Amino acid sequence: MDEGCKPVTPIGAAPRGEETHTMSSMPSYVHGASDKALIGLTIGRFFDEACARHAGREALVVRHQGLRLSYAELRQRVDALACGLMRLGLAPGDRVGIWSQNNAEWALTQFATAKAGLTLVNINPAYRRSELEYALNKVGCRALILSPAFKSSNYLEMLAELAPELSHCEPGLLRSHALPTLEFVIRMGSEASPGMLNFDDLCVAPTRDELTALALLSTRLQFDDPINIQFTSGTTGHPKGATLSHHNILNNGYFVAEAIKLVPGDRLCIPVPLYHCFGMVMGNLGCLTHGATMVYPSEAFEPLAVLEAVAEEKCTALYGVPTMFIAALDHPRFAEFDLASLRTGIMAGSPCPIEVMKRVIDTMNMAEVTIAYGMTETSPVSFQSGTDDPIDRRVSTVGRIQPHLEVKIVDTEGRILPRGQTGELCTRGYSVMLGYWGDEARTKEAIDGGRWMHTGDLAVIDEEGFCTIVGRIKDMVIRGGENIYPREIEEFLYSHPKVLDVQVIGIPDEKYGEELCAWIILREEGALNEADVRAFCQGQIAHYKIPRHIRFVDSFPMTVTGKIQKFLIRKKMKEELGLDEV
Repeated sequence: MDEGCKPVTPIGAAPRGEETHTMSSMPSYVHGASDKALIGLTIGRFFDEACARHAGREALVVRHQGLRLSYAELRQRVDALACGLMRLGLAPGDRVGIWSQNNAEWALTQFATAKAGLTLVNINPAYRRSELEYALNKVGCRALILSPAFKSSNYLEMLAELAPELSHCEPGLLRSHALPTLEFVIRMGSEASPGMLNFDDLCVAPTRDELTALALLSTRLQFDDPINIQFTSGTTGHPKGATLSHHNILNNGYFVAEAIKLVPGDRLCIPVPLYHCFGMVMGNLGCLTHGATMVYPSEAFEPLAVLEAVAEEKCTALYGVPTMFIAALDHPRFAEFDLASLRTGIMAGSPCPIEVMKRVIDTMNMAEVTIAYGMTETSPVSFQSGTDDPIDRRVSTVGRIQPHLEVKIVDTEGRILPRGQTGELCTRGYSVMLGYWGDEARTKEAIDGGRWMHTGDLAVIDEEGFCTIVGRIKDMVIRGGENIYPREIEEFLYSHPKVLDVQVIGIPDEKYGEELCAWIILREEGALNEADVRAFCQGQIAHYKIPRHIRFVDSFPMTVTGKIQKFLIRKKMKEELGLDEV
């Protein structure tokens, strides 16, 4: 791959002649013109080339497991696991679930399944028994690789309850009533469990014939083959299995890392979950495509572990959602750590408070930190700020369109709006998923006849192509006929020095249809009361934007990936106030 030598058009550069339009006549349509070609290889083929090119460089550091692997060593282990999976009789297209916290086994499984043409199914570490049953059966997993336990979840116990047949079956010969497609259960760790194979046993040195078979298989796999299924956290109904190809995620990992100017020898601290695109695509594949080092500070996010990893491993880049950066910045031992090695990184996953972004740049030495925006169904990133964008642009927008992608802003009837107007953001290009697994109807709801992915996000694109995410269509509050975007009020309240974090939602109201409610986490307990907050708003924002209901809380309900679950805040407030939908 010699693409790194080619010149590149800046991300989101306007098509020729577009700058002659005025804002009023410019449509809200942008495309990422680029001279850097898309990667036309499977992940396995690219992996082999990258490991050869960077053989002596450190590829993976897993601090909580005391493991360090060079790219050459990583390839050896991945090839051994890929051969081990093929030895079981798993064939291209078979689905293999992984249910685990961040660890070396996760990374090995990601690359080994890709090399063997197996579709990796990411299972949320927070899932419980019924959710596991749904995920495995929805996509027909033939194998499951799992950690024994994580936090309060005993995975072995839950699986044994779901498939009691494990207690008396030979490993690899499971025939379960509840999980009819599942044959192989592969557990991590050295202990033995009835009916289960051990992960390490699959990683024994392969024979010459097995390696030859693996090499031959790589010539048959296609980059448009499905390679990964990720379940999107639905607020209603069952999660949907977004099905992604080699082409989807390999290219997105590459261009995301290009945007933060990752280079061989860079060291990226990855505290975000691997089961999510942020970890496995933007993190692992971003490093692979650039010869950088993947550094896992701990099995789940711990602010102290992140600070220690950055300082001791001399990390040059760091990923996280805003709540992670807030936790690191406010850790009582923050000042003890030398973070001078940091240069760049990404803050994404939920709206990024402007004040937090400024602190990350000023006190964490991340002068080139970027904001990224996207969704699982688009592999994930569609917009990203540039490392050299003006600070005000980097903190107030999600940047410009990624290379080789298209975006338009449309009204409720699907017509493109002029720049500067708010509407639904739609994405098209290499990054759009193949579809929701086994759900043609929901796929058609999300991806229209023109292959545009409808995100459900409200956004504005300005005359320079910068995008601002205003909120979710379903989160927009309509109070007495006024459209209110919670993000705007959140940003305002963040600017109060005593406010650490805030979430704003709409709840039913008999008079106005909806009223605003703010949940606030304070830097110090008792530092503000409701009257103080309203006084801060008075005269600064329109009266109808001042939250009627204000609650001071210690935390927000959120997913494992750090996304705030606003629907749970709304539900709790409705219960507290005895409200029904109006």
